Amino acid sequence: MITLGVILLIIGLVIKIPILWSIGIAALVIGLILVLAGAVGHAVGGRRHWY
Repeated sequence: MITLGVILLIIGLVIKIPILWSIGIAALVIGLILVLAGAVGHAVGGRRHWY
């Protein structure tokens, strides 16, 4: 999610498409929330650990 967000941010910035910039920010924020939730021990996606 974080990687997708960064890629969309870069593409949106280079090509000057504001919707890609907005979607990139949203994907990045969701990815960071999922990482933080997993780091504090909450189950993410029904799993406690990702292998």
